[in-house]
Amino acid sequence: HYRKHTHLTNIHLPGALIPNGNTRSPKKSEIPDHLPGSKKDVIIDIVRLEDHLEEEEGRICREEFEKTLLESGLELEKDKEIKNQGTVFVRLHAPWHVLSREAEFLKVKVQTKKVGVTICLLMFYMDFLPEHQLLSKPLSQWLKYFGEEIGLYFAWLGLYTELLIPASLVGIIVFLYGCATIDNDIPSVEMCDEKNNFTMCPLCDKSCDYWNLSNACSTARASHLFDNPGTVFFSIFMAVWATVFLACWKRRQMRLTYKWDLTVLEEEEEHPRPEYETKLLQKKLLNEKQNEDADNDKLTWKDRVPGYLGNFVSILFMIGLTFSAVFGVIIYRISVEAAMALSTNENTKSNIRVTVTTTAVIINLLVILILDEIYGAVATWLTEMEVPKTEKIFEERLILKAFLLKFVNSYASIFYVAFFKGRFAGRPGQYVYVFNNFRMEECAPGGCLMELCIQLSIIMLGKQLIQNNLFEIGVPRMKKLYRKLKDKRAEPEELTNSTPTRQAQQWDQDYKLEPYTGLTPEYMEMIIQFGFVTLFVASFPLAPLFALLNNIIEIRLDAKKFVAELRRADAVRAKDIGIWYIILSGMGKFSVIINAFVIAVTSDFIPRLVYQYMYSDDGSMHGFVNHTLSYFNVSEFQQGTNPQSVQFINVKVCRYKDYREPPWSEDAYDYSKEYWAILAARLAFVIIFQNLVMFLSEVVDWLIPGTPKDISVRIKKEKTLLDDVFLKKEDEKLQLIKSFLKPNQRQKPKVANGAWPTRAASFTHYNRNQHKSLKSFSLQHTDV
Repeated sequence: HYRKHTHLTNIHLPGALIPNGNTRSPKKSEIPDHLPGSKKDVIIDIVRLEDHLEEEEGRICREEFEKTLLESGLELEKDKEIKNQGTVFVRLHAPWHVLSREAEFLKVKVQTKKVGVTICLLMFYMDFLPEHQLLSKPLSQWLKYFGEEIGLYFAWLGLYTELLIPASLVGIIVFLYGCATIDNDIPSVEMCDEKNNFTMCPLCDKSCDYWNLSNACSTARASHLFDNPGTVFFSIFMAVWATVFLACWKRRQMRLTYKWDLTVLEEEEEHPRPEYETKLLQKKLLNEKQNEDADNDKLTWKDRVPGYLGNFVSILFMIGLTFSAVFGVIIYRISVEAAMALSTNENTKSNIRVTVTTTAVIINLLVILILDEIYGAVATWLTEMEVPKTEKIFEERLILKAFLLKFVNSYASIFYVAFFKGRFAGRPGQYVYVFNNFRMEECAPGGCLMELCIQLSIIMLGKQLIQNNLFEIGVPRMKKLYRKLKDKRAEPEELTNSTPTRQAQQWDQDYKLEPYTGLTPEYMEMIIQFGFVTLFVASFPLAPLFALLNNIIEIRLDAKKFVAELRRADAVRAKDIGIWYIILSGMGKFSVIINAFVIAVTSDFIPRLVYQYMYSDDGSMHGFVNHTLSYFNVSEFQQGTNPQSVQFINVKVCRYKDYREPPWSEDAYDYSKEYWAILAARLAFVIIFQNLVMFLSEVVDWLIPGTPKDISVRIKKEKTLLDDVFLKKEDEKLQLIKSFLKPNQRQKPKVANGAWPTRAASFTHYNRNQHKSLKSFSLQHTDV
C-alpha cells in the first residue's frame, strides 16, 4: 500500500506516532530540517497485531518494541479504538530517507534508464492478450510482489517443468516401443505357449496347488512393456538429463541473479535466534550460581551433546517406524494371499496377486501420507532441540532432517520391492519363514519389475493428487473457514447488535488467510517427485509424463495459493536456492547407482544377454524360459508343507525360477555355474553403467558452463568500470592534496596524526543507528 503524507506529530524522534489513524497538515515551523519535506511516497506494511486483553508484560514489551521502531526512523499509525474492535492493527510507515538508507546497505541500484514509449505501448497491448499468460511466467511481477526468494522458486519450477517435456517424449517412445515389440518377445511367447507345459511348484504351503507356467502369460506380457532394451537407453538418458537440468539451472540462476542485481549480494552476519540467546542466558546464570568459570559467550559442544544424542536416537526410531510399517504391509500381503488361496472361488484364486498387490500399495500410500505429516512436525521439534544459533543454520538443519525422514518414508517400500523381495525367500523344501508361520513372498514368474512399476505409479500419482494438490488448496481453505467461524463465535452478541463496527480494511481480510510458513514444503514435494522421476525410471518410463502433467497444474495452484490463500510473504533477497541444489545434485548422482542396480538385479536384461551370447545354440532367445527354471523333487517337501488338494496327477518334479543344480546332481540344489556367470555379468554391468553415465555427465557439465558468456563479459566490464571510477576518485584526492601543498597558499589545519583531512562520499562510513539529514542521505546515495 502507498500513502502520500509525511505529516508527523512527535518531532523529537526520527519517527512519529500517529495516534488515531488521521493525519494533519503541520505548520512549516513544526517540520524539522532533517525530515523530508518534498518526498511523498511512504511504504506502509503491517508489522504487528495486538489483542485488547493482553497482559501487562506484553504491553511493556510492545511499548519497548514500538519505541525502538520510532528510534530507527519509522512511523506508526494506529486506529481509533472502539468496544467491539477485536483485533487492533498497527501500521508501519517507512519515510523516504529510511528507504534510501536501507537501500545503501542492501546495495540496491537505482534504475538509470527510463522506459521508452515503444516498450510502454508493447506492454499495454500485451495486457489485453490472454494468450501470453498461458505461455510465460510473470517472474518480474513475482519479483516485485514477493521478492527474490519466491521468484527463484518459480523460476526453478518453471525450468524443471520445461525440461520434463523432452524427458516425457522419450519416455513415451520407450513405452510405445515395448508395446510394439510385445508380440515379438520370445520369452513372453514361450511362457504363453501351452505346449511348454511346465508344472510349477506351489506358491504357498498346504493350500496352494501346482500350476502351469502358461497361467502367468498376462504378467509376462505386461512386464515386457517396462523390461526391454529401451529401458536401458532411457535410464542412461535420464541420468544425463538430470545433469543437463542442473547445468541449465545454474545458467538460468546466474542470468536471473545478474538481471535482478544480486551478483554483489553478500551474506551479512545474522543475529542469534531468541531461543539461542535464552539458552545462553540460562547457561550464564547457572554458571554464576554455581561459581563455575566457563565460556558463557557461546554454546559449546558439551552443551549440545544432549540435543545431538536426542536427535540421533529419535531419527533412528523414526526410520525404524517406517521399516516397521513396510514390514507390516509385507505381513498383510502374505496373510491375505494365503487366505485367498483357501477360497473355493476360481475368480478369486486367479486374481490373488493383482488384488494383494493393489490393496497393499494403497495401504502403503495411506501410511506414507500420514507419516509425512508426522515427520514434518518431528523434524521441527528435533531441530529446535539442537538450538541452532542463526535462522539460516536452523533452516538448513530442518531441511536435512525433514528430507531424510521423508525420503526413507517415500521410498522404503519401493526399495523393498526392487532389491529385497524374493531374494531371501529360499527354495522349495527350504523356505524362509517369518514368525515360523508366514512364508516370505516371492516375485512373479515374470519378475518383480512389473510389481515395482505398480508400486511406483500408485505412490507417485497418489502423493501428487492427494498431498500436493488437494492438501495445498483444501487445507488452507479449511483453516480459513475454521478461523472465520471461531472469530464469529468469539464476538459478544450484545456488542455485535448494538455497537457500530469499524469498516473492514484490506489488512483485516489478509489476517484471515493462512500464515506463510516458507518454501520448504514446496521444494520438498518437488524434490521427492524428482526422485520418482530419476531414481526408478528404469521400471516406469512414464514417470516424467505424469510429473509434467502434475507440474502444469502445480504452478497454477502454487500461484493461486500464494496470492489468494496465504498472507503475503516477507520479501527475502537470495541469489540461489540454497541447500536444495546440493540435495538435487546428490539425488542425481544417487539415481545413477539405483538405476544400474534396477537394470542389473531387478530386471531380466542381464540374464537374457548372458543366455543369448553364452548358452543359446543359435544366438537367439529360444529356450530362455526353460534355462531360468530349476528342478525340485516333490518328495523332498518339508513335512506339512506339501499341497493338500492336488489336481495334478503323478507329479514327481516341479519347476521354480532360480539357477540351482537339479536334485539328481551330486551338488543338489546348490547354485549352478550359470548363477555365478550371471552374477559376474551383473556386477560388471553396474560398474560399466556407472562409469559411462558419470563420463557423459562430466562431458555435459563441461559443455554447459555455469555462467553464460554474455553475462560473464558484462560482469567483467562492470568491474573494470568500477575500478576506473575508484581510481579516478583517488586521483582527484591526490590532486587536491598536491594543491594544498603549493607554496604561498593557505594550508588547512592538520589532524592529530599529521594527515590532511580528506573526504570522499563513496567512502563515508555510517551505520543504521545514525540519523542524518535527508540531504546527506541523498548525496551519499547518488555518489555511490
